[in-house]
Amino acid sequence: MLPLFRIIAILEGISYLTLFAVTMPLKHLADLPTPNLYVGYAHGGLFIVYVVLAVVLCVIRKWGLKRMFILVLASLLPFATFYVDKKYLGQAASVD
Repeated sequence: MLPLFRIIAILEGISYLTLFAVTMPLKHLADLPTPNLYVGYAHGGLFIVYVVLAVVLCVIRKWGLKRMFILVLASLLPFATFYVDKKYLGQAASVD
């Protein structure tokens, strides 16, 4: 389950940055709303999957509320999912 979560975390981070750095400027500066719509849908789905998997993974691995809070908070901050993958998830994968 950890490898799947790591992939989702990276994809969620990429979709978040794409939404803010690429499609929102296209929507507001070039009057092209369609890319923002599709990337927004993808990001929304990835966000939901990320949060659900974060909670499930924390329960299965008995990581505690602090780590669960950090994982969920990371989904709300730009670049944070990449940091969490390197700091927390990479260490957990090397222990397995």
